[in-house]
Amino acid sequence: MENIISSHVKETAAQETSRASESYVCGPVRYALLAFGWLNVGLGIIGVFLPVMPTTVFLLMALWAFSKSSTRFHSWLYSHRYLGRPLRDWHAHRVIPPQAKATAVTMMSASWIFVAFFVANDWALPALLAGIMVPVASYILSRPSRPSGAAEELL
Repeated sequence: MENIISSHVKETAAQETSRASESYVCGPVRYALLAFGWLNVGLGIIGVFLPVMPTTVFLLMALWAFSKSSTRFHSWLYSHRYLGRPLRDWHAHRVIPPQAKATAVTMMSASWIFVAFFVANDWALPALLAGIMVPVASYILSRPSRPSGAAEELL
């Protein structure tokens, strides 16, 4: 079973790498994207240890930046033993784990409560934040928590 998973990951990483190399940028933009990618990898790693920081979102941004700037780093991140798993799950199945959903919605709610009671002077800012956070939370909660069907066997 481990060999099947490993070969599937390598095959998917190779496909992703070939797609990434098709949309390469050059010069200063490439270096800016590399820096942005590594910044997001760092923030994602911090998010592993701090529950107030998301992990997968930063890693997805890093993966995007690497897809435009470095085939090597894109392939490394996508096939990474620990960091690559949520990226592959999202790419293949658009899956958000239940713990990530709970953390995201809890942190958004706590942020809204803090702003509404301690920062805002009137109703406008909390209303604006609610107008942004409610659709985002709805999207997060509407995503599946686990892969379904035959694809689950590959994971």
